[in-house]
Amino acid sequence: MADGDSELEARLVEQAEFEPTAEFVEQANVSDPSIYEEFEENWPECWERAAEMLDWDDDYDEVLDDSNPPFYKWFTGGKLNVSYNCVDRHVENGEKNRVAIKWEGEHGDTRTYTYQDLYREVNEFAAALRDLGVEEDDVVTLYMPMVPELPIAMLACARIGAPHSVVFGGFSAEALATRMNSADSRYLVTCDGYYRRGDALDHLDKANEGLDGVDHGVDATVVVDRLGDDGFGHDLKANQHDWDDLMSEHAGERIDPVERDAEDMLFLMYTSGTTGQPKGVKHTTGGYLAYAAWTSHAVLDIKKEDTYWCSADIGWITGHSYIVYGPLALGTTTVMYEGTPDFPNRDRLWDIVEKYSVDIFYTAPTAIRAFMKWGSRFPEQHDLSSLRLLGTVGEPINPRAWKWYYKHIGNEECPVVDTWWQTETGGMMITTLPGIKKMKPGSAGPPLPGIDAKVVDTSGEQVDAGRAGYLTVDKPWPGMLRTLYKNDERFVQEYWREYSDTDSNDPADWVYFPEDGAKIDQDEYITILGRVDDVINVSGHRLGTMEIESAIVGVEGVAEAAVVGGDHEVKGEAVYAYVITEESQTEDDEMRERIITGVEDAIGPIARPEQVVFTPELPKTRSGKIMRRLLEEIANGEELGDTTTLRNPEIVESIQQQVDTE
Repeated sequence: MADGDSELEARLVEQAEFEPTAEFVEQANVSDPSIYEEFEENWPECWERAAEMLDWDDDYDEVLDDSNPPFYKWFTGGKLNVSYNCVDRHVENGEKNRVAIKWEGEHGDTRTYTYQDLYREVNEFAAALRDLGVEEDDVVTLYMPMVPELPIAMLACARIGAPHSVVFGGFSAEALATRMNSADSRYLVTCDGYYRRGDALDHLDKANEGLDGVDHGVDATVVVDRLGDDGFGHDLKANQHDWDDLMSEHAGERIDPVERDAEDMLFLMYTSGTTGQPKGVKHTTGGYLAYAAWTSHAVLDIKKEDTYWCSADIGWITGHSYIVYGPLALGTTTVMYEGTPDFPNRDRLWDIVEKYSVDIFYTAPTAIRAFMKWGSRFPEQHDLSSLRLLGTVGEPINPRAWKWYYKHIGNEECPVVDTWWQTETGGMMITTLPGIKKMKPGSAGPPLPGIDAKVVDTSGEQVDAGRAGYLTVDKPWPGMLRTLYKNDERFVQEYWREYSDTDSNDPADWVYFPEDGAKIDQDEYITILGRVDDVINVSGHRLGTMEIESAIVGVEGVAEAAVVGGDHEVKGEAVYAYVITEESQTEDDEMRERIITGVEDAIGPIARPEQVVFTPELPKTRSGKIMRRLLEEIANGEELGDTTTLRNPEIVESIQQQVDTE
């Protein structure tokens, strides 16, 4: 975080505003502006509205137990089962033939699961897990790509009260072993392989390598046969079982859903930590599911009859909350896609939207910037008129990309919800309610009803409108993480120490700090400026990277940009910009000058880039996030760190060579 008197500065000019259409407002799930006041006046009982979206086996005694901050408990005394809420109750309510999951493989193969189909397969796999020895509270690791067996396995674990820990399929064998060791997990569900850009990839070999590094051994591994004849000829080991064989052995079996306490763990989600060791974020059963369902209903405007598509990977929290648990709790149809957005052609996603008449589309700014780079001719080849709402997630979206998305995908008729949240928050925290609030490109929006988010200075005092500071959340919320797995001390230190009186037992003295910079305007709309460490200190001025990147992408011909700070003998740090241009754009000195002028016009001479480097790609993790650390090392001429977690490690050397020759 910033030192004492060094405050974060916000210099980007305000953007235009857009109103939702009257047609959208009329049909919106939430359209009464008084909801904000209602939630404020009736907090925390306001969150009963979320709990009422679920079926409870035993009613809860109180909404919030805040007697031991920051270890808050939600809906205490209540009992329920997540699998029942996402599957069984829809079947019992006469909707067994409604489609639950529409899945499309990269090569165009498809599978459709009704809620009855899902009920059958979840039960059969739950029976298989029980037969393999999985008991209540055992952690089951799921190391899988985007295949339907992944949500089936998640729901089967929830059915028998076994928390799951999903490891992103693109992670390394070492990452799998680290997470299984941390979670004390003795059970793994994985697959033989999957397809990426037309090629079959060997996943089981990587999984087996990871299993060799599990210190406590593994009792059983289940392997899904995804590749069939394209497989790599692996023979299963002694404690490895074929998914299809298990399902045949347990065909027709039914497992009663286990009653779970609202505060029982539903899943672990490992996320990167400042110490280098991944953190096991613990989410629980009642509060998490209620919050995922309510935000899916209120923000994404999901209705049962919708076909909804979140293009994230279930290996990340977005896929947990807004592919699986939120949508299925609401009984809608959720779309899953195995492959990349540009295979076999750059119109693949728009082909899927048209094919399935998708109503709601939720994706990441990094994807939108790629769409913008490729050009509007690809979405223009398809009928996207079924779309009613668009969303973005994962990082701040710059205003130009927002407007491109609104115009070329939403035809200037679909509201765009720009959502800020984290693995730790469990669900959306800051965004517009699309049936109520106007949209401001680049600004996530106001805090959701019931969310007490503020922008403060280094002393914890709220900043004035137009100023930048640090985002905090002053009250708990149902979807919040409960702790870090087996590490309460780290939980307090990482999320609560900065602005809290940690010696106090008064909840009012505890403040959650997500380590994001932000600014707030006169309408209490919050613009996320990026992680606190994504800041460049130029001559004592702390500038958020997101603002500079937005200014660069605002220049005609630029598709995407990343900026970092590089050492400078006069300024302390200088701005180094790495820029991807649109395909028709010439990368020359004139373009460089336009970029520099664009930054100076939008932010000021203080943000003038010291160097502009053109590159066809940026180094990104497999989840699509830019690895700025490597770009900083290139700018400073330092030895490059680990590149194994990148999806495109080759681009780092290419950028380095280009910088060295300029």
